[in-house]
Amino acid sequence: MTKLFGTDGIRGMANQYPITPETALNVGRALTGVFNTENSKLKIVIGKDTRISGDMLESALIAGICSMGADVYRVGVLPTPGIAFMTRDLKTDAGIVISASHNPYHDNGIKIFKGDGFKLTDKEEVFLESIILKNDLSSEAAGIKKTGRVIDAKDADLRYTEFVRKRFQEDFSLNGMKLVIDCAEGATYRVAPNLFSELGAEVESLFISPDGVNINDRCGSQHLETLSKRVVETGAAAGLAFDGDGDRVVAVDEQGRAVTGDQILAICGKYMLGTGDLKNKKLVSTVMSNFGLGIALKKMGIEHIITDVGDRYVLQEMISAGAVLGGEDSGHLIFLDDHTTGDGLLAALKLIQAMIKDGRPLSRMRRIMQVYPQILLNVEVNEKPDLGTVSEISESIEAVEAHLNGQGRVLVRYSGTQPLCRVMVEGPDYESTEAFCLQITETIRKIIGK
Repeated sequence: MTKLFGTDGIRGMANQYPITPETALNVGRALTGVFNTENSKLKIVIGKDTRISGDMLESALIAGICSMGADVYRVGVLPTPGIAFMTRDLKTDAGIVISASHNPYHDNGIKIFKGDGFKLTDKEEVFLESIILKNDLSSEAAGIKKTGRVIDAKDADLRYTEFVRKRFQEDFSLNGMKLVIDCAEGATYRVAPNLFSELGAEVESLFISPDGVNINDRCGSQHLETLSKRVVETGAAAGLAFDGDGDRVVAVDEQGRAVTGDQILAICGKYMLGTGDLKNKKLVSTVMSNFGLGIALKKMGIEHIITDVGDRYVLQEMISAGAVLGGEDSGHLIFLDDHTTGDGLLAALKLIQAMIKDGRPLSRMRRIMQVYPQILLNVEVNEKPDLGTVSEISESIEAVEAHLNGQGRVLVRYSGTQPLCRVMVEGPDYESTEAFCLQITETIRKIIGK
């Protein structure tokens, strides 16, 4: 059976399978079957980021949902965590996010939240997928006489930013702090400048003129060059860069140097440990986290739990282990006592809260964690065989691990959303680490590359 769901929803190039109006229509219809309750009329929230194909997919999803008799609350452009919040706040049965996160504009995706604001589990995705791929959904819709309606939730921006503000004490203020923020021409382009300004910061906002095709284009959490330059030029205390759908944030210190997701986790972990808010003294991150994070956490007396790549696995382990802080080096950070999913705005304010309490510049605070040289390269592949069964690839990996001799590590995995094999090598110095990474990627490219 064709697999639709990857590590974070359904994703691909817009107007090509599976990101087509036909699939979106079936997703909308299938959702009503999964979440339908006999006690009341089904209600589903839909929101999106700024990419041009969002309108097309939104229309198809709405048509599918309404054709099955359910109502849609349309919130428009709103960060992914805002849609998770609105799903709960409006007391709906599910929420849909139309976004491809940090990917280029020509990609798009469909992510689904349950009524409690949490993403679907693997088991729930498999069940939903089986319904989506059925061919008789149109015949089921034919029996619906009372179709659903569309309600525009015009105050979603205000409700979401008020929710974020209430995660902090009433006297929490950014008065006197100068910040530069990069909104990636994406879903945070309205809410982020408003939120930080309302809290009293002097804000310079970059990349807040989305046109449907400029989202994540040389801006946002993966492209810090412009942000770094402006932070130094303006003498700002920090820079904050969100991704296209606003569930990630990475920072820049006052000297223009990047502060990674791992470093933010370490800073916030220390702060929460000091306030007594780090329940069970545990922190969860993925196998992609830098060596330095584990070392820093050990020194602080924080238990470090490691999961597979993907925020859903981080969240599952957080719940299982009783942890309230977790995330990924990419900047997808989860504060479970405050929200059900990663939230760039919330994480940014948590970092600033720690900065205010510490009283030192961010360039000093980031030293809490030494970042080991890490090279990550992607190889386009034609197929995704089990890497352990391809002898030439496994031998190349083993040779590099032998050279590192415990002074680094190798991680090779396939992307869950793209035809890519990701090769990550950490080592004692940049030159040898890069050479080892290139050695493995060339082997992969020769065997299964495009």
